[in-house]
Amino acid sequence: MIAQAQDGYDIVYGVRNDRSTDTWFKRTTAQSFYWLMGKLGVNLIPNHSDFRLLTHRVVTELMRCQESRPFIRGLIPQLGFPATKLFYKRQPRQAGVSKYPLRKMLRFALDGILSFSIAPIRAVLYVGLTICGGSLFVLLWILISHLYGTVVTGWSSIMASLWLLGGFQLVAISMIGEYIGRTFTEVKHRPRFIIQTDTYSPAFTSSHSDKISPSEDHHIY
Repeated sequence: MIAQAQDGYDIVYGVRNDRSTDTWFKRTTAQSFYWLMGKLGVNLIPNHSDFRLLTHRVVTELMRCQESRPFIRGLIPQLGFPATKLFYKRQPRQAGVSKYPLRKMLRFALDGILSFSIAPIRAVLYVGLTICGGSLFVLLWILISHLYGTVVTGWSSIMASLWLLGGFQLVAISMIGEYIGRTFTEVKHRPRFIIQTDTYSPAFTSSHSDKISPSEDHHIY
């Protein structure tokens, strides 16, 4: 890792080259999690845990994220510094048992999804719109059945009304959730951009002034 950092990489990810030591359940759930996060637009490094090397400037930018429950695996790839992977083979556990049960795995997955996406809120919106659309088709079917006299008195109108109102409620809740989700995103105060190399500050100018010829002084502002 140090050798790769000396080659110019600010982030070196330790990535497992296979998951043969994991159980089928752990392997399947991990792959499903990385697939889902990719669909949500979150850039994660598959099969990467918390084994990594970070240079000083990466750590400095990471500390600017003032979140109470930061999802480190998702934050670091967003920093945008030059990164590479170091593949290694994880050996089977020689003693003890895993201290990461299913409950912690689910909490970890929820932290990742809720920290980077409001997709669950929008999923509720789509479900509500689908229910509303379905209830309108049911209402149309009820009217047609009423014209033919094959509808049960009272039952169809009650069911259509319940589904329609339920759909509208889900839509209304999801709209409120959209505002809450955007507020949640804003209060994180994540930096919109990161300056990788600062060639403008007075510190950089003073440290490089001896390398600039007199004819080039007019380029310094």
